Amino acid sequence: MLGWLIVCFPLHFGSRLLFRRSHVPRLFLRGASWICGARVRTEGAPVGPHTLLIVNHTSWLDILVLAGATGCAFVSKDNLGHGFVHWLADQNYTLYVRREDKRGAAGQANAIAAKLRQPQPIALFPEGTTGPGTHLLPFRSTLFAAVTPVPEGAAIRPVAIDYAPAEEVGWYGESGKDNVLRILGRPGTIPVTLHMLDPLAEHADRKALSKAAHAAIERALSSSRLAATL
Repeated sequence: MLGWLIVCFPLHFGSRLLFRRSHVPRLFLRGASWICGARVRTEGAPVGPHTLLIVNHTSWLDILVLAGATGCAFVSKDNLGHGFVHWLADQNYTLYVRREDKRGAAGQANAIAAKLRQPQPIALFPEGTTGPGTHLLPFRSTLFAAVTPVPEGAAIRPVAIDYAPAEEVGWYGESGKDNVLRILGRPGTIPVTLHMLDPLAEHADRKALSKAAHAAIERALSSSRLAATL
């Protein structure tokens, strides 16, 4: 992983110097997910620009897998911990919000809407934390205010990240260090399918939009796991 980061550093800074923007973070994240053992398959139409991706959250590996496959940025909590991790997130144009600041919810929604005016897709994990992989946690609807109504020219697409088996990847009830070491020390590869679902219809109410996204992702995961047992 460190070797791959060293390879990508000069490419990234050279691209930013010459073109003021770099697509190397996507290349780095795709390679990093492969190094971690993820073998990614994508189903569904490619993601277009000005798209908000609504995604289930199972592991830190989600970030490598999803950004590597789609080139998306992320909506993230503002306290990522280690400064180097924060710097890496900056390179992929992460949008930071203070989720615990209820009074700032309108400003957070406005920031997401502004980000959607840029071409790069942006991903939101509405569960607000990682889950066990066996089932979805409830979605927090606050940040859906950014897309109720949907900004002109933007699209809202649910994405189901489907690991096989998900419970072996889920970061739930253990420390981050333990989870990282467990996944990196796991023998073999980790098959993962990204179900890029159809765009959602416009909803005037953020809670209704949240429920529609939750239902779409839940259906996709349930169908996939049922098919795997047949």
